[in-house]
Amino acid sequence: MARRVSIMDIAARAGVSHTTVSRALRGHTRISAVVRYRIAALADEMGYVPNAIAQSLKQQHTSTIGVVVSDMADPFWGEVVKGIDDVCAANDQSLLLHTAAHDAAQQLKAIQRLQQRRVDGIIVVDSQLEPRDVRQIEQDATPTVFINSQRTLESTSFRSVTIDNYAGGELAAHHLATLGHQTYAYFGSHKRPGSNLQRVTGFIDTLVTHGIERSKIFRTECDADIADIEGGYTMAQALHEPDVTAVFCYNDAIALGALAGFRAKGIAVPHQISIVGFDDLAMSRYSWPPLTTVAQPKALLGQTAMHILATLIDGHAVLDAVLVPTLIARDSSMSLLKGLRT
Repeated sequence: MARRVSIMDIAARAGVSHTTVSRALRGHTRISAVVRYRIAALADEMGYVPNAIAQSLKQQHTSTIGVVVSDMADPFWGEVVKGIDDVCAANDQSLLLHTAAHDAAQQLKAIQRLQQRRVDGIIVVDSQLEPRDVRQIEQDATPTVFINSQRTLESTSFRSVTIDNYAGGELAAHHLATLGHQTYAYFGSHKRPGSNLQRVTGFIDTLVTHGIERSKIFRTECDADIADIEGGYTMAQALHEPDVTAVFCYNDAIALGALAGFRAKGIAVPHQISIVGFDDLAMSRYSWPPLTTVAQPKALLGQTAMHILATLIDGHAVLDAVLVPTLIARDSSMSLLKGLRT
C-alpha cells in the first residue's frame, strides 16, 4: 500500500517549512496568495488528503452525528434515520449508528460510547432511559435530542421531538365512532410504555365523548419479547369478545399481524371487523385490504431532530417540537351498518 502523502512531503517538494504548508492549505492570510496557490496545486498533484481526525481535534468538532436506534429491523425507524441522514448529507456530516434494542442499559452504553468518540451531537430514538440515566449522560454536555422518547424527558439542556400520540388515538377513535362501531378492542405493546399509554388514553377518552361505555372497550398488550407482527397475530387469535367490530392497534406492524390473525380465524376485514393502525408504513398501503392508519411524518421527525440538534451544536437555545399526525382512511375500516348488510 502506498504511503499517505503528508504535509512534510509537500514542504520538502516546495522548499518551505511544514508550518508554511499547513497555513497555506488553511488559507491563512499571512501566506501570500501566490504561495497559497502554488502549495495547493502541489498538494493536489501529489494526491494529498487532509487528515480528518487531526483537523477535528484542532477545530473542536468532528462533523459526526451519533444516532442510537432501538431496533433497525423496524421499518419505521429506517425512515426516521433516512430523514436524519438527509440533513447530515446536506451539512456534509457523517452518521455514526448504534443499535440498542428496547433496553435502557444498552441505550445508555451506546450513548456513552458516542460521547467518548466526541461526536458533535447525539440523537436518541425511542428512548427507554430513566431520569437518572438522562442526568448521568447530561454531565458530558454533548448536545442531544430525543425522538419519541418513552419516558418523560426531565432535562433542561436536552431537547425532544415527538409525535402527538394522544391526538393520534383521538383520530382513530373519531374515525371508527363515526362509522357506527359500538364495541372496540385496543391491541397495544409493552415495549413502548409511554407512547402506548398516550395512544390508548386518547382513543378511550374520545370514544367516551362519542357515547361509548368504557365496558365496551377491551384493551390488551403483547409481551415486550414478542415481535410486533407476531403480537398482533396472537392478540387477534386470542380475542374472544364476539361483539367487537373495530380494533385500534398501537402500530401498523401489530395491525398487519392482526389482519393475518383474523383471516386465520375466518373473520373478514373489514366486513366483520375494522382495523386501524398507526405509523403509515409503506407496506401498509399494499396489505390486503390496504390498512387504514394514523400517519406519522417519519422523515420529518428525523429532519426536525437534526435541525434542533444543529441549533444546539451552534450554542443557541431551541424549543422542543411536537408534530401532528393525520389519519389515512383505506379499506381495512368501513361503516358498521354497511358491514352488517354485506
